[in-house]
Amino acid sequence: MKYYSDSADGDLPVHTPETGEFEEFSSASKAVDELCHRYETSTGFLRNRFDDFVAGRTQNARYRAFYPDTRITTTSFASVDSRLSYGHVSGPGTFSTTITRPDLYRHYLEHQFKLLMENHGVNIGVGTSRIPIPLHFAFIEGTGVDGVSGLSPETPLRDVFDAPNLIHTDDSIVNGEFDPIPGEPAPLAPFTAPRIDYSLHRLAHYTGTSPQHFQNFILFTNYQFYVDGFKALAREKLLDNTNDYVELVEPGNKITCAEDCLSDAENETALSRMPQMPAYHLKTADRSGITLINIGVGPSNAKTITDHVAVLRPHAWIMLGHCAGLRNTQSLGDYVLAHGYVREDHVLDEDIPISVPIPPLAEVQIALEHAVAHITGLSGYELKNVMRTGTVATIDNRNWELRDQKGPVQRLSQSRAIALDMESATIAANGFRLRVPYGTLLCVSDKPLHGELELPGMASQFYKSQVDRHLLIGINALELLREMPPERLHSRKLRAFDETAFQ
Repeated sequence: MKYYSDSADGDLPVHTPETGEFEEFSSASKAVDELCHRYETSTGFLRNRFDDFVAGRTQNARYRAFYPDTRITTTSFASVDSRLSYGHVSGPGTFSTTITRPDLYRHYLEHQFKLLMENHGVNIGVGTSRIPIPLHFAFIEGTGVDGVSGLSPETPLRDVFDAPNLIHTDDSIVNGEFDPIPGEPAPLAPFTAPRIDYSLHRLAHYTGTSPQHFQNFILFTNYQFYVDGFKALAREKLLDNTNDYVELVEPGNKITCAEDCLSDAENETALSRMPQMPAYHLKTADRSGITLINIGVGPSNAKTITDHVAVLRPHAWIMLGHCAGLRNTQSLGDYVLAHGYVREDHVLDEDIPISVPIPPLAEVQIALEHAVAHITGLSGYELKNVMRTGTVATIDNRNWELRDQKGPVQRLSQSRAIALDMESATIAANGFRLRVPYGTLLCVSDKPLHGELELPGMASQFYKSQVDRHLLIGINALELLREMPPERLHSRKLRAFDETAFQ
């Protein structure tokens, strides 16, 4: 253990672990090994000192440990393959980022490091930053702190350990608002370690599952029958030896593998009370499986969950929801493939200006269209009988029909919108903002402008059959996207002028 004084802490000595000097690596795997070692040294130190604090063994001191960081330095303006959307920096300089949970991000980090080494011929530097690790983040998903009883009221935790600091958890980098400090390294990644830690803890809270179970392909829905269908289909796939799925994880981190699917025992959830946005993970060994999250209703929920899922750097997310069909030529059960969005949800207005267009991503659009054709058995002109491509409007008022409709209807008509919902534009806009490929496939559940309201008993048999197919289409689309190399899937449309190197 080493000691140093910090004027911000008055006369108290600050105890920190010894983590070693800055090192450079020509191997991506060895660089991640060193990050894991430094991270475990820092977090282990905080956990041990916390145990001492609870037991009354701490000294009259503060205890502090720091996130590891990684950096590269390049001195050349040499251009790289212009087809690449990530894996390179824009010019000479030093670029760095703080790192958390390198065990969870090992595959991701190794991939980013290999691209940087290939594109710039540089080594990967690993050191220890000066950003303190908050005590709560030293415990995986908050265990070990919040539930401890008997803490001394005379000595608050914040007198002894660092607490989360919002200065380090904002989205200034990913929003393009970061102001570089002269002489300091430029950002290497879109999120800082504290921002990632914050979201990892929020994900566990909202979804009832550990972040380690999340897969790289995400489905969002807000209907329980999609969850029921996903669970049933997941068990079928686990019993099918022709695919790579290995287990299903449900809220409470309940794991079901193929052997469990052969049992007649009841397969109830491990939780007595479901989380706010329960998640279900159909896993593969390489995290290329599918996660389905029931996000509930509304743009606020849509923003909340995508803010947090994005730190896992998934390869794609797709919204499977229901919508109001705005054209008389549509039928209940028809599909809507969004190729544009009208944003009247407002929850992202401060993060991404309303004037910013949200473009369709060709790779996702094609996968969804092919999936609809495959599942319905229709193609070409016949496919237009059940699916229409067009603009989707998202609003923040579910009961918009109860107000004067003249203004909203006029705006919808001027935008050429063909469908209206409460989540799709939010999820797409946050995908654009956070550099996650996105797409939307909706199912028409009502036509309020034409006298067909979403009320019990009004659904046709055609509608019911289309709803059953909807989930199959979403899963098939993600399986098609999984076959693409990540470098192709992550479109250059998602990248800004002066972009971070990490995807």
